[in-house]
Amino acid sequence: MLRAEALVLLGALLSGPLDPAGGQDAHSLPWEVQRYDGWFNNLRHHARGAAGCRLQRLVPAHYADGVYQAQGEPILPNARRLSDAAMRGRAGHASHRNRTVLGVFFGYHVLSDLVSVERPGCPAEFLNIRIPPGDPVFDRDQSGDVVLPFQRSRWDPKTGQSPSNPRDLTNEVTGWLDGSAIYGSSHSWSDALRSFSGGQLASGPDPAAPRGHTAAHLVPCIRTSDAAFGAERGNREPFLQALGLLWFRYHNLWAQRLAREHPGWRDEELFQHARKRVIATYQNIALYEWLPSFLWKTPPKYTGYRPFLDPSISPEFLAASEQFFSTMVPPGVYMRNASCHFQEILNKGLVSSPALRVCNSYWIRENPNLNSAEAVNQLLLGMASQISELEDRIVVEDLRDYWPGPGKFSRTDYMASSIQRGRDMGLPSYTQALLALGLKTPKNWSDLNPNVDPQVLKATAALYNQDLSRLELLPGGLLESHGDPGPLFSSIVLDQFVRLRDGDRYWFENTRNGLFSEEEIAEIRNTTLWDVLVAVTNVDASALQPNVFIWHEGAPCPQPWQLTTEGLPPCVPVTVLDYFEGSGPGFGITIVALCCLPLVSLLISGVVAYFRGQERKKLQKKGKESMKKETAKDGVPAMEWPGPRERSYPISIQLLPDRRLQVLDRRLSVLRTVQLRPAQQVNLILSNNRGHRTLLLKIPKEYDLVLLFNSEEERGSFVQYLRGFCVQWTLGLHVVEIGENELFKKAVTKQQRGRILEVFFRHLFAQVLDIDHAYAGALSLDSSQKVREALTCELTRAEFAESLGLKPQDMFVESMFSLADKDGNGYLSFREFLDILVVFMKGSPEDKSRLMFTMYDLDANGFLSKDEFFTMMRSFIEISNNCLSKAQLAEVVESMFRESGFQDKEELTWEDFHFMLRDHDSELRRTQLCVRGGGGGVGDIFKPNISCRVSFITRTPGERPCFQGVGLSASEAPELGGPGLKKRFGKKVAVPAPRLYTEALQEKMQRGLLAQKLQQYKRFVENYLRHIVCVAVFSAICAGLFAERAYYYAFASPSSGIAETTFVGIILSRGTAASISFMFSYILLTMCRNLITFLRETFLNRYVPFDAAVDFHRWIAMAAVVLAILHSAGHGVNFYIFSVSPLSLLACVFPNVFVNDGSQLPQKFYWWFFQTVPGMTGVLLLLVLAIMYVFASHYFRRRSFQGFWLTHHLYIVLYILLIIHGSFGLIQLPRFYIFFLVPALIYVGDKLVSLSRKKVEISVVKAELLPSGVTHLQFQRPQGFEYKSGQWVRIACLALGTTEYHPFTLTSAPHEDMLSLHIRAVGPWTIRLREIYSPPTDGCARYPKVPRPRPDVSHAPISP
Repeated sequence: MLRAEALVLLGALLSGPLDPAGGQDAHSLPWEVQRYDGWFNNLRHHARGAAGCRLQRLVPAHYADGVYQAQGEPILPNARRLSDAAMRGRAGHASHRNRTVLGVFFGYHVLSDLVSVERPGCPAEFLNIRIPPGDPVFDRDQSGDVVLPFQRSRWDPKTGQSPSNPRDLTNEVTGWLDGSAIYGSSHSWSDALRSFSGGQLASGPDPAAPRGHTAAHLVPCIRTSDAAFGAERGNREPFLQALGLLWFRYHNLWAQRLAREHPGWRDEELFQHARKRVIATYQNIALYEWLPSFLWKTPPKYTGYRPFLDPSISPEFLAASEQFFSTMVPPGVYMRNASCHFQEILNKGLVSSPALRVCNSYWIRENPNLNSAEAVNQLLLGMASQISELEDRIVVEDLRDYWPGPGKFSRTDYMASSIQRGRDMGLPSYTQALLALGLKTPKNWSDLNPNVDPQVLKATAALYNQDLSRLELLPGGLLESHGDPGPLFSSIVLDQFVRLRDGDRYWFENTRNGLFSEEEIAEIRNTTLWDVLVAVTNVDASALQPNVFIWHEGAPCPQPWQLTTEGLPPCVPVTVLDYFEGSGPGFGITIVALCCLPLVSLLISGVVAYFRGQERKKLQKKGKESMKKETAKDGVPAMEWPGPRERSYPISIQLLPDRRLQVLDRRLSVLRTVQLRPAQQVNLILSNNRGHRTLLLKIPKEYDLVLLFNSEEERGSFVQYLRGFCVQWTLGLHVVEIGENELFKKAVTKQQRGRILEVFFRHLFAQVLDIDHAYAGALSLDSSQKVREALTCELTRAEFAESLGLKPQDMFVESMFSLADKDGNGYLSFREFLDILVVFMKGSPEDKSRLMFTMYDLDANGFLSKDEFFTMMRSFIEISNNCLSKAQLAEVVESMFRESGFQDKEELTWEDFHFMLRDHDSELRRTQLCVRGGGGGVGDIFKPNISCRVSFITRTPGERPCFQGVGLSASEAPELGGPGLKKRFGKKVAVPAPRLYTEALQEKMQRGLLAQKLQQYKRFVENYLRHIVCVAVFSAICAGLFAERAYYYAFASPSSGIAETTFVGIILSRGTAASISFMFSYILLTMCRNLITFLRETFLNRYVPFDAAVDFHRWIAMAAVVLAILHSAGHGVNFYIFSVSPLSLLACVFPNVFVNDGSQLPQKFYWWFFQTVPGMTGVLLLLVLAIMYVFASHYFRRRSFQGFWLTHHLYIVLYILLIIHGSFGLIQLPRFYIFFLVPALIYVGDKLVSLSRKKVEISVVKAELLPSGVTHLQFQRPQGFEYKSGQWVRIACLALGTTEYHPFTLTSAPHEDMLSLHIRAVGPWTIRLREIYSPPTDGCARYPKVPRPRPDVSHAPISP
């Protein structure tokens, strides 16, 4: 231990920390210069007496829990009630020893040099003083809810951890009589006071006043760091300021004297010599002149420096000295000149008084009575001639009721605050202190002091429940004092000053420190405060008594009378400052404005959407007019009614010359075509009410057409037009009239037709697959009429093609439909469809191949020619979306004939055809025909008894297992074909073994609503299990981050008091901040298209739905914006609380932002919103998010994709603001980078890969306008362009500009040489694109080019 301390001291000496000024001249001084901060005074215990060191107790601490919790009500009395009972009394009683007011305030000055514990501790802890209802000073309205704030003082964080280590307060100044009240307790503070010229302290225009002094100001009341004196309390009232000014002038006086005596000395030498002499004089006066006058005792003789004595300030000394001084403070202070003329004081309102009122002098920057150095001299002379109040328990109202209040209270009770300070420090009880110091303890309350009014003792005893052991040190010490400090206070104060003297290595009488010679020490011992006053003020020596701390009879300039409150101006009453006063409307407007940001963005987007809609309408109108030119002139406009609870939509009816009735939409795309036949009966039902505007057109075997016209005249024109059409084509027309509601009931709309077809197909497959009707979803018995209606229904060609998933114009559909339509009426009955379906699903391979043979034997001659076989293959290619040209297909056909040995045949028999299909099974398997509700296809023609792919497959008991024929020898595998077929060319037939038919069992229909919902939920979970798991994991991470931050700030954060200040606001804001940081960081991964494409091909795709990246992006964005709103709400709460919280509390919460120096009020709410980096960036983030989210809505995207695309590029601004917002943490260190760094690097790398690819213009080789506003574009596949099925690309059309790209799903297969897109015209860009490709183009015309699709952005399917 000794070795370590020696090393510390050696390092300090080598590095020069003992140099207080840090100047190069300090090394030339012949003595060791005392540090400003008090360190290294004791070479064994370096921190003793240093600024920031803890107080050293004389008596063990007395806390409620033995550690740190202060005692209070109900064990101890209310501090205000105790102050009223024990310290209230009339002013005007003179000091028993004729002590002067100058001695009282000199004591306060010495105390400010030794100890300061007023600075609040962090985190903020309060021992608020509850004011009794009806208090005449603080509760005049008798509200009963007045509470004076009292914040506990700063403590040593190493203490307060156990009963053996209770809390100890820290001393903010040095604990030595070293003139820290003159020069400051730190090097920087001292430098702020110095002029660095001639060794003097800095002065203003008047050399007798500090820097910053003006004629109206005694000293500037400015920040602590720029204080005019060394102690913070030096600016509290003019009486302490006058003493600080006295020592200021005395230092400069010595500096000037030394400069004259030693002209070769530089500034540092002059300053340190003057400082050394002033401190020595100050020590001498404090210990040998002021202390005897205060205690009426002489300290023991100095015997030399005692290095093992601990001179640390005790909390008991602070209570004893400061509170005893308070009993001697008068209600006013006289001012007089050198000729003993006491001045009249000019008060506010031009009212004069005989003295300065103490209660109205606190923290007053402008005082017309102290506007010059001469006025300060008059104040010092007046205090030297005025006798203080009697040394007893009574404290004048100027301190007890009108002391400067903390926070928003302008006044407080000084004595009640002192009592609370004693409880904060854990001071022992009065009797405990007496016992610890070896003093006699009173036996009862009357033994305390016979001079105290018994009623006061009685009232005090009642507050302590007559328990003398509970009496606290402070009120007990005051009650025992009368004329002089009582035994307890005298013992504590004398012990402290003796220890300060004997334990100070720099004490002026210590001849071993090399500071002064014996002669200089003797000279200093003979210097009194009288000498200082005479030297500084230049008054006549006879105008002051020799001992300015005591006034004796016959001394010059006696006071006029002992001051009372009478004749003095009243104290300014207490006022409560409302920090939020005047801010309510502004705060409300700010919150409303922030809430309206989405509305403003919505309004802007609405305006943009409106103009884009107008542009779209113009384009649609232009396109409609151009397309109308190509349509028949006899089209009739109307509105079609699709069914109940459905909106009607505009259509156009055309009656074409080839007996076709055609229905067009508003874009003139064909919605429906009905082929009428000769002698066919058409039923027309007209409404006879409600304006006669509705008609119902019934055509056999078709669903009905319900039309609504604008007027009866328009309907009549259409009826006449229809009559003429029917007459022309020999069609029967039957017209009836009924009510409109009945007409709607009779109509079989497309919706109802769909339900009929659903029953049709259910029963159809139930028949084919032998499924029980209960499992087939059959209707109940009371719906047998609907069942019969469904079974008698006949399918149109379009409905037949839809059931196969093909187009009505496909060659395969035409061949199949013609073959199945046995009666040739153009419709398929239940029986006709059943017959052909049975063959495909349950027939033998021979039956299937024979059916195919018959379908494509177009001339019905029993043979299949090469041309007919070519036609069959073309139909297969057509339905499989293959892109073989005619030449390529002819080459394939020739190859098939050649490989089967039929190269010399022009026609095939059925046997030849069957064997050819068998030999090319694998090639033809690619072209499968999907039938709604069942399996099978062209590739399955050779598969015997293929089972249908359904939801549930069960095997009946006793059924043989299904064997696969792969790998079986020719002898083990059953021979393909029936008895009518033979093996060809002796070849082994290696084909799969026939699979036994397995009964298909559909899930039984659940009747209850709850059961149906449960079943839907189960299916949803089955279908989206990967999505649910990923969302759950991501949500769990976000919730975990929220919970971790919330718990941290609620229970585990460093002690700053933030949770106690704004518990809900901080939890909400910090928890959501962590989740938002994670979300906005990892949402970047959903934008890494190259990475997603790569990961889709890995095993991770089994667990992570990379195809849903866009949907996941939307989900994260929506969750993030909800959390952002909650985050903003939390900060709204925080900003309100911060704007009404005292600066002492904010200085704990934001130590790097606020300094609790008493010079300013808390910042207003707008400072938090708009003048801090996090606040301003937060507002801008809300604005950017409002724009991005509104413009990204589904409604706006459909109306202005370009607006969505442009505003979504604000993500760059968003992340810049996020980085700034997250990097200027006012409460915690920045953490945003923890989440952001990795995703940002991945995204930047992915973006660089995308940008490295070039754009290439490619030509459109084919453009086709399809129904429903769909435009089919086909273009040559660029070299090296690779993609996967279901991916999408972004394209731009050169004719429409290259700045607007739109994503579309590729509809071509990855192995094709051509790329194709099917683009539906739903917005302005797609409408203009359709218009560009609308003009008829011959084979030599050139279509507008498009830039090469960007493969780097084509990695996710677009949701329909």
